[in-house]
Amino acid sequence: MSKETIGILLVALAGFLIGGVYSTWKTAKLMAAVLGVAALLAIGGAVAWFVG
Repeated sequence: MSKETIGILLVALAGFLIGGVYSTWKTAKLMAAVLGVAALLAIGGAVAWFVG
């Protein structure tokens, strides 16, 4: 895989996780927070991947 493909997949994963946060926020705030942290890690990983 090329460098750009992996970065784009990480951004897509972050978007998927943010959707999970949005859908679970009203019913399970702890799970939404866990998904939010995972989304932040995915975004951070994507940024690091593109910069590195």
